[in-house]
Amino acid sequence: MINICLIYFYFMVVSSFITFILSLYFMLLDLVYFLEFGLVMINSSLIEMTFLFDWMSLLFMSFVLFISGMVIFYSRDYMLGDLNINRFILLVVMFVFSMMLLIISPNLISILLGWDGLGLVSYCLVIYYQNIKSYNAGMLTALSNRVGDVAILISIAWMLNYGGWNYIYFLGELKGDTYMDIISYLIVLAAMTKSAQIPFSSWLPAAMAAPTPVSSLVHSSTLVTAGVYLLIRFNFAFSDSLCYFLLFISSMTMFMSGLGASFEFDLKKIIALSTLSQLGLMMSILALGGYKLAFFHLLTHALFKALLFMCSGNIIHNVGNCQDIRFMGSLVNFMPLTCVYFNICNLSLCGLPFFSGFYSKDLILEVMSMGYLNFYIYMIFYISIGLTVCYSVRLSYYFILGNFNFVSFNMISESGYLMLKGMSGLIFTVVFMGSLLVWVLMPVPYIIILPFYMKVMALFFIFLGGWIGYEFSKFYLSYKNIFLSMYGFSWFFASMWNMPMISTFGINYYPIILGSYLYKNLDQGWSEYYGARQIYNVLVSSSKSFQFLMFNSIKMFFIMVLIWLMMITFF
Repeated sequence: MINICLIYFYFMVVSSFITFILSLYFMLLDLVYFLEFGLVMINSSLIEMTFLFDWMSLLFMSFVLFISGMVIFYSRDYMLGDLNINRFILLVVMFVFSMMLLIISPNLISILLGWDGLGLVSYCLVIYYQNIKSYNAGMLTALSNRVGDVAILISIAWMLNYGGWNYIYFLGELKGDTYMDIISYLIVLAAMTKSAQIPFSSWLPAAMAAPTPVSSLVHSSTLVTAGVYLLIRFNFAFSDSLCYFLLFISSMTMFMSGLGASFEFDLKKIIALSTLSQLGLMMSILALGGYKLAFFHLLTHALFKALLFMCSGNIIHNVGNCQDIRFMGSLVNFMPLTCVYFNICNLSLCGLPFFSGFYSKDLILEVMSMGYLNFYIYMIFYISIGLTVCYSVRLSYYFILGNFNFVSFNMISESGYLMLKGMSGLIFTVVFMGSLLVWVLMPVPYIIILPFYMKVMALFFIFLGGWIGYEFSKFYLSYKNIFLSMYGFSWFFASMWNMPMISTFGINYYPIILGSYLYKNLDQGWSEYYGARQIYNVLVSSSKSFQFLMFNSIKMFFIMVLIWLMMITFF
């Protein structure tokens, strides 16, 4: 077991460094390598396997490989008691391989292989613990993602109009074409399901039933970022109306998930909702035309979100697999290094200067502020940033400043050295990679010219959100009775505006009622009497009469002859 983990770990880390150096080389010389392998020709449409190597695909691949290597190293300790750890590691490797296939494919058919691979392996990983909760979460995840898979299949069929599936040829030239607009809407639908935008958001917190290393991988750089990456590749073909639609949906997702995380008490679900919030931010700036900024935030977010899940996994491991943050408190006395890492990631998520999250988040906000947009977009961006800080500070308050509410007889300590080593491999990238990527990705810096008050608006909302989160935590701990009277109100926000109920009971309830009605009235009603049962009765009675004839053969024969003679005589 240890050997297979170490082999994959070394392979992925070495591959990550190689692809990172290659991406810098490609960026410096502005190179693009395009490899095509023809598979089969059908009516002048060539089905081919296509690989695209440019600075963007290589850079993203290096990040995915590095994070995956650290997660596999971390899993050696986290999944130590598991009897099927080899199967788990192979599933994770298949997951990463599917993501690689999706990253380097500029062809819709080869993208579908990676896209479906992600959906299938994610289902296997979500149901890994094999209980009813995991099964329900896995079905919700798989079926939500199937909507996007079908959208990709329909867009493959529509691209037959162009005689090929290499969309990278058609994006700029055919912008505004009716067929390309239809394909763009389908691609946006697929990306919305994979990146869990409204109304497909409920599967993302449900997927927390998976083991924590899987959550770390899924929510940082693989499954949920696949939709954003596809939109980054496809963004040149989007019409203005589609961009406005995407901007509205993603801004609502960003706001809804920030609000939901402020009322949630499950540690992994809070971090999952923060992922949803950041995905909304990436899609919003993508819809505003800043695809490079969306890619930049995609990379920085992958680093601190992977480490955030690793820290939470270490904490959950030590507090007897309890995920309720109300039972945690004063953990800095027992797990100082994990709490330091956790806080650094939280501050990076908030966009506090000068962590890696600050460089991408602040730039996105300032570019949005410089644009010509309405008041709704301007305010929902800043309120969502404030909510991000609010739930992050609330989480830190419960961990570090809150009372220790766990059992008195405990053994909380940082004994998992392999987990700490895996986390330590990521902490330097969380702190320094943001500034490095600014220098690398933007040789010509963005020129941002804003008035003083608009310039400090981001900092103002960060500190305002932090203060509200701190007061909110104290308020809940002090005035529980008030909150009990507001239970329905807080439940509505914590349950993501009742979206999980809508996407399970809302889809299941009425078809089941209709099915029972049809079963009662058709299967067991008049159609049964006049249909299958009546046919059965007619066949039985006719076969009985023939049976009567056959069993009385001689006597019946003479009677029939007699009747025949009488008929001849009379007629």
